[in-house]
Amino acid sequence: MTSVAACPACVALPEPSGARPEAKGDLRDYHFSLPSLHCASCISTVERGLVGMPGLHAARVNLSLKRLTVRAPEAAGVEAQILDRLKTLGHPGEVLDAATLGRTQSDPVGRALMLRLGIAGFAAMNVMLLSVGVWAGAEGATRDLLHWVSAMIALPAALYAAQPFFGNACRALRVGRMVMDTPISVAILLALGVSLYEVTQSGHHAYFDAALSLTFFLLLGRVLDHRSRAAARSAATELAALEVPRVERLGAHGPKVVPLQTVHAGDRILVRPGMRIPVDGIISQGQTEVDRSLLTGETSPVPAAPGAQVHAGEVNLTGRLEIQVTAAGEDTQLRQIAEMVRAAEAAKNAYVSLADRAAQVYAPVVHLLAAAAGLGWYWASGDVRLAINIATATLIITCPCALGLAVPSVMISASGALFRRGVLLKDGTALERMARVDTVVLDKTGTLTTGDLQLIGPIDPQALALAGALGAASAHPLAAALAKAAGGQVPEVTDIKEIPGFGVEGIYQGQRLRLGRGTWLGAPEASETTTWLQHGDAAPIPFCFTDQPRQGLQAMLDGLRARGCRIILLSGDTEAPVARLAEAFGIAQARAALTPQEKQAHITDLTAAGHTVLMIGDGMNDTGALAAASVSISPASGMDVTRNAADILLMTPDLAVVPEILRIARSARSRMLENFALAAGYNAVAIPLAVAGFATPLAAALAMSTSSICVSLNALRVRLRGRG
Repeated sequence: MTSVAACPACVALPEPSGARPEAKGDLRDYHFSLPSLHCASCISTVERGLVGMPGLHAARVNLSLKRLTVRAPEAAGVEAQILDRLKTLGHPGEVLDAATLGRTQSDPVGRALMLRLGIAGFAAMNVMLLSVGVWAGAEGATRDLLHWVSAMIALPAALYAAQPFFGNACRALRVGRMVMDTPISVAILLALGVSLYEVTQSGHHAYFDAALSLTFFLLLGRVLDHRSRAAARSAATELAALEVPRVERLGAHGPKVVPLQTVHAGDRILVRPGMRIPVDGIISQGQTEVDRSLLTGETSPVPAAPGAQVHAGEVNLTGRLEIQVTAAGEDTQLRQIAEMVRAAEAAKNAYVSLADRAAQVYAPVVHLLAAAAGLGWYWASGDVRLAINIATATLIITCPCALGLAVPSVMISASGALFRRGVLLKDGTALERMARVDTVVLDKTGTLTTGDLQLIGPIDPQALALAGALGAASAHPLAAALAKAAGGQVPEVTDIKEIPGFGVEGIYQGQRLRLGRGTWLGAPEASETTTWLQHGDAAPIPFCFTDQPRQGLQAMLDGLRARGCRIILLSGDTEAPVARLAEAFGIAQARAALTPQEKQAHITDLTAAGHTVLMIGDGMNDTGALAAASVSISPASGMDVTRNAADILLMTPDLAVVPEILRIARSARSRMLENFALAAGYNAVAIPLAVAGFATPLAAALAMSTSSICVSLNALRVRLRGRG
């Protein structure tokens, strides 16, 4: 008996009535991206809506990834049928390549970090329990036994768990650099070494619990950082997953479903209506309209006929196409965009954070001071034990905990303030880069506008009803918008058929009724996004559409201008709607009909000229620009690939929050610099005391904790100001 695998948010689904046809062929998983999912109700709608499809064995929705996995027989046309059903359910999807996705799911680094964290925590708890006996007053052989047992637990546990810090410090030292992990590694090793020395000398104090606790909390921060980076997977990987994994190749015996990897230039393939085009090529047979919005941002579909060039990633809307392949796999425009994104991501990841820049200066000074103090006291007193204790106290009192907290504490406060405003911070250095923004580049469709076409102008109700009757039979976006606007009250139109590349026609009251392009119906060119209706020989009636501006658009533009930012509009849409929007909202610099490569090149030129660029976009055609910008923002309604390329996500539909992000970012950078100043001031007072021998290791630890608390309290000012 087949069933649907539902998430906990969904109620149990009843078995469908009637016997389901037995599935033929081997079962396999089909993966789809569903960008419109946002709640448990969406999950239920999709999974319940798919339950009645013949041969379907299971359907599972992952809300966090906005992804659907369907288990069904392997056969031609299955993906198209599922896509059609999803569209009728109100959640249109995109096919994802399961092989590409599978390569991204393994995370050995994350598993290793979790294992080290667990070992460090378990060992720290046990050593602390043993330390209680020492703190309670154990003396002599009892104290030594507790110390030796602690050593046997702590030494292997700490040396294994702290490997990420040791490895990073060693790699930095090999190239002659100091990073934050360098003094951390020395502090852990020195604490273990001093403790072991004290145990061998029957000393009263050992610091095994401190070394393990420091390792545990540092690992916890490392795990959280890794999880956040893993959640923001490479946008280039998401682009690769958008490739159609299987195609219908035409041969002597008709179409045959084959893996995309086996298709080469010169082959002929079949692309059915509603399917994504898997290759770059030239149409050899068939007419259609192509949706290029993912690649160019164009709101209106483009007619395509024999001889027209098409690219991987575009959607065939209305007609059956036979395509002569000119490029497949690595050579397609879609893959070239992915490579551009990958290169831009690598350049952005080379950004050096404030903490690392400070560590390059701070860490060498700390080590030199500790070494000088130890050697000086040994030369003056000849007491190795005293010299080691003073060197340890110097290293502890100057331990980079305050410096290490200077940035993370501010980040936590700032990200909390932003989250309350509906903003999700994905990258740890995004706020540092955001604080320096002087130029803001904006996409249009789906970013400044909603992307939902709305009818404008005077509308004849009877004409709208006729247009809605024809529009319901087409997958064209304008036809679908007319069908939605007309509602359910439409007249009966017979003999409806779609003319690929032109429109839809049928018979109403004995006369031909047509809905489609103006050139097909002899109508004049219109500056608006327009489709036309013609009944019989009457003059065509226009239906004009416009894209509505997003909530808070004017407030966002005013706020950014008030903070000294230059605003540029870069869109792949046609000239007329871009110019109209730019004029309405006072955007002086606006360019239209740009390819993804041109968008990315424009941002690269701005960055090379010394500008810090913020890019805001939501479509696949914006991915390269988002990755190339100094910092980037994407609405949560954007595609998976776009959300992964962006540094910041807008969970709220209100664009007025963008200037607030900039304000909080600049405030956060100020708090970071103040924290560095606090840490430097503390060290200026504490280091002479430690070097002079006036600070015991215990006093040094207390002073270090005090400096860390001061840094954390200063970081809270970001949150308090954020509320204002």
